[in-house]
Amino acid sequence: MNAPILIEEPELEFGVGRHIDVRFGIMNRGAWGRGRPESPTSISLGVVGTTQSIEGILSWLCKCQGGIDAKQSKQPNLFPRFPGFGEESCFGCGIACDSRWQRAIRATDIENLASCRSADELVEAAVALFLEEIRWLKENTSVKAIVCAIPYRMLELMDRPATSPSPNEDEDTPEVSSLHLDFRHLLKAKAMPLDRSVQLVLPSTYGQKMPKKSSARKDSQTDRALQDEATRAWNFHTALYYKGGGTPWRLTRDPNEFQTCYIGITFYRTLNAKSVASSLAQVFNERGDGIIVRGGEARLDKDDRTPHLLGEQIHDVVSKALLRYRKEHGHLPARLVAHKSSSFDNGEREGCLAAIRSVGVDQVDLLSVSRSLTRLYRLGVYPPIRGTLLSLDAKHHLLYSRGSVQFFETYPGMYTPRPLQLRLEYGDQTPNYLAKEVLGLTKMNWNSTQFDNSMPITLAAARQVGNVAKYIADTVEINPHYSSYM
Repeated sequence: MNAPILIEEPELEFGVGRHIDVRFGIMNRGAWGRGRPESPTSISLGVVGTTQSIEGILSWLCKCQGGIDAKQSKQPNLFPRFPGFGEESCFGCGIACDSRWQRAIRATDIENLASCRSADELVEAAVALFLEEIRWLKENTSVKAIVCAIPYRMLELMDRPATSPSPNEDEDTPEVSSLHLDFRHLLKAKAMPLDRSVQLVLPSTYGQKMPKKSSARKDSQTDRALQDEATRAWNFHTALYYKGGGTPWRLTRDPNEFQTCYIGITFYRTLNAKSVASSLAQVFNERGDGIIVRGGEARLDKDDRTPHLLGEQIHDVVSKALLRYRKEHGHLPARLVAHKSSSFDNGEREGCLAAIRSVGVDQVDLLSVSRSLTRLYRLGVYPPIRGTLLSLDAKHHLLYSRGSVQFFETYPGMYTPRPLQLRLEYGDQTPNYLAKEVLGLTKMNWNSTQFDNSMPITLAAARQVGNVAKYIADTVEINPHYSSYM
């Protein structure tokens, strides 16, 4: 075992330069897509909610156009101001909101949800209320994105012990899913055939206070309740910009390096939790463009209870992913990197390699990426620095994707971080190169503008997609674009 080393924080590419931080990069360098012909200069936005929630979100969006002041803090780099969103802003894009694009749900319809006999029936009825208005906007307007402003009263009615918990993105096995329906995931699945980007917004996003008599658990969103207003504005508008067709930032790529396709293979339990986990592949390039490929049914290993695919199944998944990549880009990649949430067994390894060799892709790296129970400690009160890499042997490595961040001058998390365990199953690149690549991919989540996410986007997005895909029948073709799931 070697001494730990520190992987340098990867830079991201923006409109006119590079920076390690997402928000400072956009603010000072401009979004990567700003001014490019394919990028939007205005996003036509529809809004669905009650009259109160519609008024709340529109008022906040108007406020955000001129920018939001930074939170007062001893770590100013952790809480930068929001510079505003408009055609003259660093995004180069504004929002168009017409009164004809606003669809109000009646308060009596919300109250009628209280008569539902079960939590699942209530969730289905609540989804139906929003879906009806989303469909109307699709059929009668030209809006490209739709905000669903969820009212407090609906949150209160759905705040029952039977509602499903939030997915645990830190686990490397399929979550033990509740048998009860999840409102957000079901709405995303039902709205998918309408081909409109849907963004759910909770009242605390735009600063509405919880009614004193309400028992809703802080909007069921502890993390967002702790965010300052500028951070909420950053996250909302960056996600909206991406859903509108813009690219906020991308990974830097040396022109001498191989053009790479990144695949994430993870698993999710079916809705009834009776069958073994199914697989899902998420394909990304260095711009972060996400393409969805659904795989076949998986099996659980009898010894370690982790999910695996048969060799021919993973061959099919990788082949589909490469074909989808070629369809999107007009050519195959020179290199393929596959991240899997559980270890590769011999059948999976050989199935991957056979699929790759059959189309002539020469460079390949196969890694399993999971949470490790091993923790490292350093002198002082802060955890190890993000980017700390410890090689246990040639195959097993620990990487801190969360930890103390020198740019923030603090550790921004609430709990002691756990490192990632990188298991090099097969490959051409060095452990240091692959660790830096994983660290860079943790910065490609456009749902969050704080760059120290824990999981690479390959696996984080695949899990997010799985949460929605479980509500879509296997016989139905799923939407191939990641923006429909985030």
